[in-house]
Amino acid sequence: MFLGSASCLYDLFCTETPSLNSQSQRERWMISGPQERLDNLMRQAGNKYCADCGSSDPKWVSSSLGVFICIKCSGIHRSLGVHISKVLSLNLDDWTDEQVDSLVNLGGNTVINKKYEACLPTYVKKPKPNSSIDERSDFIRRKYEFLQFLDSEENLSCPFIPSHGRTSSSGQSSSSNNIPLPEKKRYDKQTTKNRIGLSFRNSWGRKDSENRTAKKSTSLAGMVEFVGLVKVNVVKGTNLAIRDIVTSDPYVILSLGNQSVKTRVIKNNLNPVWNESLMLSIPESIPPLKVIVYDKDAFKNDDFMGEAEIDIQPLVSAAKAYEKSSINESMQLGKWVASGENTLVKDGIISLEEGKVRQEISLRLQNVERGVLEIELECVPLTQ
Repeated sequence: MFLGSASCLYDLFCTETPSLNSQSQRERWMISGPQERLDNLMRQAGNKYCADCGSSDPKWVSSSLGVFICIKCSGIHRSLGVHISKVLSLNLDDWTDEQVDSLVNLGGNTVINKKYEACLPTYVKKPKPNSSIDERSDFIRRKYEFLQFLDSEENLSCPFIPSHGRTSSSGQSSSSNNIPLPEKKRYDKQTTKNRIGLSFRNSWGRKDSENRTAKKSTSLAGMVEFVGLVKVNVVKGTNLAIRDIVTSDPYVILSLGNQSVKTRVIKNNLNPVWNESLMLSIPESIPPLKVIVYDKDAFKNDDFMGEAEIDIQPLVSAAKAYEKSSINESMQLGKWVASGENTLVKDGIISLEEGKVRQEISLRLQNVERGVLEIELECVPLTQ
Protein backbone atom coordinates (compact mmCIF):
# COMPACT_ATOMS: atom_id res chain seq x y z
CA MET A 1 0.00 0.00 0.00
CA PHE A 2 2.78 2.39 0.90
CA LEU A 3 4.73 1.82 -2.32
CA GLY A 4 1.66 2.61 -4.43
CA SER A 5 0.97 5.90 -2.68
CA ALA A 6 4.66 6.74 -2.61
CA SER A 7 4.84 6.20 -6.37
CA CYS A 8 2.12 8.82 -6.91
CA LEU A 9 3.85 11.19 -4.52
CA TYR A 10 7.14 10.65 -6.31
CA ASP A 11 5.55 11.56 -9.66
CA LEU A 12 4.29 14.81 -8.15
CA PHE A 13 7.68 15.50 -6.61
CA CYS A 14 9.43 14.97 -9.95
CA THR A 15 7.47 17.79 -11.61
CA GLU A 16 9.86 20.18 -9.87
CA THR A 17 12.81 17.80 -9.62
CA PRO A 18 13.37 16.33 -13.13
CA SER A 19 16.80 15.00 -12.14
CA LEU A 20 15.12 12.23 -10.12
CA ASN A 21 13.43 10.52 -13.05
CA SER A 22 15.64 7.42 -13.28
CA GLN A 23 14.19 4.12 -12.06
CA SER A 24 16.90 3.63 -9.44
CA GLN A 25 16.38 7.12 -8.03
CA ARG A 26 12.63 6.55 -8.06
CA GLU A 27 12.97 3.39 -5.96
CA ARG A 28 15.45 5.06 -3.60
CA TRP A 29 13.03 7.95 -2.97
CA MET A 30 10.11 5.61 -2.24
CA ILE A 31 11.99 3.67 0.42
CA SER A 32 13.87 6.60 2.00
CA GLY A 33 12.94 7.82 5.47
CA PRO A 34 10.71 10.82 6.19
CA GLN A 35 13.61 13.16 7.07
CA GLU A 36 15.46 12.37 3.85
CA ARG A 37 12.32 12.92 1.80
CA LEU A 38 11.67 16.15 3.70
CA ASP A 39 15.20 17.31 2.87
CA ASN A 40 14.47 16.62 -0.81
CA LEU A 41 11.31 18.72 -0.61
CA MET A 42 13.27 21.57 0.97
CA ARG A 43 15.56 21.61 -2.06
CA GLN A 44 12.73 22.23 -4.52
CA ALA A 45 13.15 25.65 -6.13
CA GLY A 46 9.92 27.10 -4.78
CA ASN A 47 10.55 25.84 -1.25
CA LYS A 48 13.97 27.48 -0.87
CA TYR A 49 12.26 30.77 -0.01
CA CYS A 50 9.50 31.70 2.42
CA ALA A 51 6.11 31.45 0.71
CA ASP A 52 4.95 34.72 2.26
CA CYS A 53 7.94 37.10 2.38
CA GLY A 54 10.64 35.50 0.23
CA SER A 55 13.26 35.05 2.99
CA SER A 56 15.83 32.44 1.97
CA ASP A 57 16.29 29.04 3.62
CA PRO A 58 12.99 28.76 5.56
CA LYS A 59 13.12 26.41 8.55
CA TRP A 60 9.40 26.09 9.30
CA VAL A 61 6.39 24.55 7.57
CA SER A 62 2.65 25.01 7.82
CA SER A 63 1.79 21.32 7.54
CA SER A 64 -1.92 22.06 7.11
CA LEU A 65 -1.42 24.60 4.30
CA GLY A 66 1.67 22.99 2.76
CA VAL A 67 3.98 26.03 2.69
CA PHE A 68 7.60 26.50 3.75
CA ILE A 69 7.94 29.69 5.81
CA CYS A 70 10.55 31.68 7.74
CA ILE A 71 10.73 32.14 11.52
CA LYS A 72 9.03 35.55 11.45
CA CYS A 73 6.12 34.44 9.28
CA SER A 74 5.81 31.22 11.29
CA GLY A 75 4.88 33.30 14.34
CA ILE A 76 2.06 34.94 12.39
CA HIS A 77 0.86 31.53 11.18
CA ARG A 78 0.93 30.18 14.74
CA SER A 79 -1.23 33.07 15.95
CA LEU A 80 -3.92 32.18 13.36
CA GLY A 81 -4.65 28.97 15.25
CA VAL A 82 -4.09 25.33 14.31
CA HIS A 83 -7.51 25.21 12.62
CA ILE A 84 -5.98 27.43 9.91
CA SER A 85 -2.24 26.78 10.06
CA LYS A 86 -0.39 24.11 12.02
CA VAL A 87 3.28 25.08 12.23
CA LEU A 88 6.08 22.51 12.48
CA SER A 89 9.84 22.92 12.54
CA LEU A 90 11.93 21.24 9.86
CA ASN A 91 14.70 20.64 12.41
CA LEU A 92 13.04 20.44 15.83
CA ASP A 93 10.02 18.25 15.14
CA ASP A 94 10.06 14.54 14.33
CA TRP A 95 8.30 13.98 11.01
CA THR A 96 6.38 10.84 10.12
CA ASP A 97 5.93 9.31 6.67
CA GLU A 98 2.27 10.33 6.76
CA GLN A 99 3.13 13.97 7.47
CA VAL A 100 5.65 14.09 4.63
CA ASP A 101 3.15 12.37 2.30
CA SER A 102 0.56 15.02 3.15
CA LEU A 103 3.07 17.80 2.54
CA VAL A 104 3.99 16.40 -0.87
CA ASN A 105 0.32 16.02 -1.80
CA LEU A 106 -0.29 19.71 -1.06
CA GLY A 107 2.33 20.61 -3.66
CA GLY A 108 4.74 23.04 -1.99
CA ASN A 109 5.14 26.81 -2.15
CA THR A 110 4.72 27.24 -5.89
CA VAL A 111 1.44 25.32 -6.05
CA ILE A 112 0.00 26.86 -2.88
CA ASN A 113 0.88 30.41 -3.88
CA LYS A 114 -0.78 29.93 -7.26
CA LYS A 115 -3.93 29.01 -5.34
CA TYR A 116 -3.91 31.54 -2.49
CA GLU A 117 -2.47 34.43 -4.53
CA ALA A 118 -4.39 33.82 -7.76
CA CYS A 119 -6.34 37.07 -7.35
CA LEU A 120 -3.59 39.13 -5.73
CA PRO A 121 -4.08 42.67 -7.08
CA THR A 122 -1.24 44.87 -8.26
CA TYR A 123 -1.79 47.40 -5.48
CA VAL A 124 -1.33 44.86 -2.66
CA LYS A 125 2.32 44.61 -1.72
CA LYS A 126 3.58 41.18 -0.76
CA PRO A 127 5.91 41.30 2.27
CA LYS A 128 9.65 41.23 1.80
CA PRO A 129 12.30 39.70 4.11
CA ASN A 130 12.76 43.06 5.86
CA SER A 131 9.04 43.88 6.14
CA SER A 132 7.55 44.80 9.51
CA ILE A 133 5.49 42.40 11.58
CA ASP A 134 2.44 44.57 10.90
CA GLU A 135 2.89 44.16 7.14
CA ARG A 136 3.39 40.41 7.46
CA SER A 137 0.40 39.98 9.75
CA ASP A 138 -1.94 41.96 7.49
CA PHE A 139 -0.92 40.06 4.36
CA ILE A 140 -0.89 36.58 5.89
CA ARG A 141 -4.30 37.03 7.52
CA ARG A 142 -5.81 38.29 4.27
CA LYS A 143 -4.18 35.44 2.35
CA TYR A 144 -5.01 32.43 4.53
CA GLU A 145 -7.69 33.51 7.02
CA PHE A 146 -9.95 35.80 4.98
CA LEU A 147 -9.01 34.12 1.64
CA GLN A 148 -9.10 37.45 -0.15
CA PHE A 149 -6.72 36.39 -2.93
CA LEU A 150 -7.98 32.82 -3.38
CA ASP A 151 -8.34 31.07 -6.72
CA SER A 152 -11.53 32.42 -8.30
CA GLU A 153 -12.84 28.91 -9.06
CA GLU A 154 -12.76 28.03 -5.35
CA ASN A 155 -13.83 31.46 -4.15
CA LEU A 156 -16.73 31.61 -6.67
CA SER A 157 -16.01 35.23 -7.53
CA CYS A 158 -12.67 36.97 -7.44
CA PRO A 159 -12.88 40.09 -5.23
CA PHE A 160 -9.95 41.79 -7.00
CA ILE A 161 -8.63 42.12 -10.51
CA PRO A 162 -5.59 39.83 -10.49
CA SER A 163 -2.27 41.29 -11.56
CA HIS A 164 -1.14 40.24 -15.04
CA GLY A 165 2.33 38.91 -15.50
CA ARG A 166 2.75 38.40 -11.76
CA THR A 167 4.65 35.35 -10.68
CA SER A 168 3.48 33.45 -7.64
CA SER A 169 6.95 32.48 -6.52
CA SER A 170 7.94 33.73 -3.12
CA GLY A 171 9.81 36.97 -2.73
CA GLN A 172 8.33 38.69 -5.83
CA SER A 173 5.57 41.28 -5.83
CA SER A 174 4.44 44.28 -7.85
CA SER A 175 2.52 47.38 -6.84
CA SER A 176 0.83 50.43 -8.27
CA ASN A 177 0.38 53.70 -6.41
CA ASN A 178 -2.28 54.92 -8.85
CA ILE A 179 -4.94 52.39 -7.85
CA PRO A 180 -6.75 53.08 -4.58
CA LEU A 181 -6.98 50.40 -1.92
CA PRO A 182 -10.35 48.60 -1.72
CA GLU A 183 -12.90 49.41 0.95
CA LYS A 184 -11.55 47.87 4.17
CA LYS A 185 -14.32 48.51 6.66
CA ARG A 186 -15.64 44.99 6.42
CA TYR A 187 -12.16 43.53 6.78
CA ASP A 188 -11.28 45.72 9.75
CA LYS A 189 -14.41 44.70 11.64
CA GLN A 190 -13.69 41.00 11.38
CA THR A 191 -12.06 39.60 14.47
CA THR A 192 -9.89 36.58 15.01
CA LYS A 193 -9.66 34.41 18.10
CA ASN A 194 -6.26 34.76 19.71
CA ARG A 195 -5.21 37.51 17.25
CA ILE A 196 -1.77 38.81 18.12
CA GLY A 197 0.92 40.67 16.28
CA LEU A 198 4.48 39.50 16.58
CA SER A 199 8.01 40.85 16.51
CA PHE A 200 11.09 38.78 16.81
CA ARG A 201 14.72 38.82 17.84
CA ASN A 202 17.38 36.57 16.36
CA SER A 203 18.75 35.31 19.68
CA TRP A 204 18.20 35.36 23.42
CA GLY A 205 20.82 38.07 24.03
CA ARG A 206 19.89 41.63 22.99
CA LYS A 207 21.86 44.84 23.20
CA ASP A 208 20.37 47.83 25.03
CA SER A 209 20.02 49.74 21.78
CA GLU A 210 18.08 46.84 20.26
CA ASN A 211 15.82 46.80 23.31
CA ARG A 212 14.99 50.47 22.88
CA THR A 213 14.15 49.91 19.21
CA ALA A 214 12.06 46.86 20.08
CA LYS A 215 10.03 48.80 22.63
CA LYS A 216 9.12 51.33 19.97
CA SER A 217 7.95 48.57 17.64
CA THR A 218 5.88 46.95 20.37
CA SER A 219 4.06 50.15 21.24
CA LEU A 220 1.57 49.41 18.48
CA ALA A 221 -1.71 47.91 19.65
CA GLY A 222 -1.69 44.12 19.74
CA MET A 223 2.04 43.75 19.11
CA VAL A 224 3.85 41.09 21.13
CA GLU A 225 7.59 40.47 21.06
CA PHE A 226 8.71 36.85 21.20
CA VAL A 227 12.09 35.93 22.67
CA GLY A 228 12.09 32.20 21.97
CA LEU A 229 10.08 29.03 21.69
CA VAL A 230 9.06 26.39 24.18
CA LYS A 231 8.61 22.84 22.92
CA VAL A 232 6.14 21.04 25.18
CA ASN A 233 5.99 17.26 25.08
CA VAL A 234 2.80 16.09 26.80
CA VAL A 235 3.97 12.65 27.91
CA LYS A 236 1.14 10.99 29.82
CA GLY A 237 -1.59 11.26 32.43
CA THR A 238 -1.96 9.04 35.48
CA ASN A 239 -5.14 8.17 37.41
CA LEU A 240 -7.21 10.88 35.74
CA ALA A 241 -10.76 11.67 36.81
CA ILE A 242 -13.74 9.65 35.55
CA ARG A 243 -16.23 11.63 33.47
CA ASP A 244 -18.01 8.97 31.34
CA ILE A 245 -19.53 6.46 33.79
CA VAL A 246 -16.35 4.36 34.21
CA THR A 247 -13.74 6.12 32.05
CA SER A 248 -12.90 9.32 30.13
CA ASP A 249 -11.73 10.53 26.70
CA PRO A 250 -9.02 13.00 27.75
CA TYR A 251 -7.12 15.65 25.83
CA VAL A 252 -4.89 18.52 26.96
CA ILE A 253 -4.99 22.24 26.10
CA LEU A 254 -1.82 24.32 26.56
CA SER A 255 -2.02 28.12 26.72
CA LEU A 256 0.77 30.69 26.84
CA GLY A 257 -0.44 34.27 26.69
CA ASN A 258 -2.86 34.50 23.76
CA GLN A 259 -1.73 31.23 22.16
CA SER A 260 -3.43 27.89 22.62
CA VAL A 261 -2.69 24.41 21.26
CA LYS A 262 -4.12 21.01 22.10
CA THR A 263 -3.29 17.33 21.96
CA ARG A 264 -5.27 14.60 20.29
CA VAL A 265 -8.09 12.85 22.17
CA ILE A 266 -7.36 9.41 23.61
CA LYS A 267 -10.50 7.31 23.96
CA ASN A 268 -11.52 5.36 27.07
CA ASN A 269 -8.35 5.80 29.09
CA LEU A 270 -7.65 7.14 32.58
CA ASN A 271 -3.89 6.63 32.10
CA PRO A 272 -3.40 8.04 28.59
CA VAL A 273 -0.01 8.20 26.88
CA TRP A 274 0.11 11.08 24.39
CA ASN A 275 3.85 11.60 23.94
CA GLU A 276 2.85 14.52 21.71
CA SER A 277 5.04 17.57 21.14
CA LEU A 278 3.56 21.03 20.69
CA MET A 279 5.30 24.37 20.11
CA LEU A 280 4.49 27.79 21.60
CA SER A 281 6.22 31.16 21.24
CA ILE A 282 7.51 32.77 24.43
CA PRO A 283 6.47 36.43 24.90
CA GLU A 284 9.06 38.82 26.31
CA SER A 285 6.84 39.32 29.36
CA ILE A 286 6.74 35.63 30.24
CA PRO A 287 3.33 34.40 31.49
CA PRO A 288 2.74 31.01 33.13
CA LEU A 289 2.11 28.03 30.89
CA LYS A 290 -1.47 26.99 31.60
CA VAL A 291 -2.47 23.34 31.30
CA ILE A 292 -6.11 22.19 31.22
CA VAL A 293 -7.37 18.62 30.76
CA TYR A 294 -10.81 17.95 29.28
CA ASP A 295 -12.97 14.92 28.55
CA LYS A 296 -14.23 14.92 24.97
CA ASP A 297 -18.01 14.62 24.61
CA ALA A 298 -19.84 14.20 21.32
CA PHE A 299 -23.24 15.57 22.32
CA LYS A 300 -22.53 18.14 25.04
CA ASN A 301 -19.83 20.48 26.28
CA ASP A 302 -16.51 18.81 27.08
CA ASP A 303 -16.06 18.02 30.79
CA PHE A 304 -13.35 19.65 32.89
CA MET A 305 -10.73 17.20 34.24
CA GLY A 306 -8.29 19.47 36.05
CA GLU A 307 -5.79 22.25 35.47
CA ALA A 308 -2.33 23.45 36.49
CA GLU A 309 0.15 26.23 35.81
CA ILE A 310 3.87 25.98 35.04
CA ASP A 311 6.33 28.78 35.73
CA ILE A 312 8.67 28.63 32.70
CA GLN A 313 10.76 31.61 33.79
CA PRO A 314 13.47 29.39 35.40
CA LEU A 315 13.74 27.36 32.19
CA VAL A 316 14.06 30.48 30.04
CA SER A 317 16.67 31.97 32.40
CA ALA A 318 18.70 28.74 32.26
CA ALA A 319 18.55 28.75 28.44
CA LYS A 320 19.76 32.36 28.30
CA ALA A 321 22.61 31.60 30.70
CA TYR A 322 23.64 28.52 28.70
CA GLU A 323 23.72 30.45 25.42
CA LYS A 324 26.24 32.90 26.90
CA SER A 325 28.41 30.12 28.35
CA SER A 326 30.94 27.68 26.90
CA ILE A 327 29.48 24.60 28.60
CA ASN A 328 29.46 21.47 26.46
CA GLU A 329 28.92 18.55 28.83
CA SER A 330 25.56 17.42 30.20
CA MET A 331 24.74 18.86 33.60
CA GLN A 332 21.99 20.15 35.90
CA LEU A 333 21.34 23.87 35.37
CA GLY A 334 18.69 24.43 38.03
CA LYS A 335 15.33 23.27 39.29
CA TRP A 336 11.80 24.33 40.14
CA VAL A 337 11.33 23.19 43.72
CA ALA A 338 8.13 21.36 44.62
CA SER A 339 6.21 22.97 47.47
CA GLY A 340 2.73 23.54 48.82
CA GLU A 341 2.57 26.76 46.79
CA ASN A 342 2.77 25.03 43.40
CA THR A 343 1.37 21.95 41.68
CA LEU A 344 4.60 19.94 41.37
CA VAL A 345 4.62 16.31 42.48
CA LYS A 346 8.44 16.46 42.64
CA ASP A 347 11.20 18.95 41.85
CA GLY A 348 11.32 19.91 38.18
CA ILE A 349 15.00 19.47 37.25
CA ILE A 350 16.37 21.74 34.50
CA SER A 351 19.19 19.98 32.68
CA LEU A 352 21.48 20.39 29.71
CA GLU A 353 21.48 17.32 27.47
CA GLU A 354 23.12 17.17 24.04
CA GLY A 355 23.11 20.95 23.81
CA LYS A 356 19.40 21.25 24.68
CA VAL A 357 17.94 22.89 27.79
CA ARG A 358 15.14 20.67 29.09
CA GLN A 359 12.92 20.23 32.13
CA GLU A 360 10.83 17.26 33.21
CA ILE A 361 7.73 18.13 35.24
CA SER A 362 5.08 16.07 37.05
CA LEU A 363 1.96 18.13 37.79
CA ARG A 364 -0.78 17.41 40.26
CA LEU A 365 -3.96 18.59 38.58
CA GLN A 366 -5.95 21.19 40.51
CA ASN A 367 -9.69 21.76 41.10
CA VAL A 368 -10.41 18.11 40.43
CA GLU A 369 -10.59 14.99 42.58
CA ARG A 370 -7.42 13.36 41.20
CA GLY A 371 -4.91 13.12 38.38
CA VAL A 372 -1.22 13.68 37.55
CA LEU A 373 0.19 14.93 34.25
CA GLU A 374 3.80 14.41 33.08
CA ILE A 375 5.28 17.02 30.76
CA GLU A 376 8.71 17.64 29.23
CA LEU A 377 9.77 21.18 28.28
CA GLU A 378 12.55 22.31 25.97
CA CYS A 379 13.55 25.96 25.52
CA VAL A 380 14.51 26.87 21.95
CA PRO A 381 16.17 30.13 20.81
CA LEU A 382 14.56 31.72 17.75
CA THR A 383 17.80 31.19 15.81
CA GLN A 384 16.98 27.50 15.55
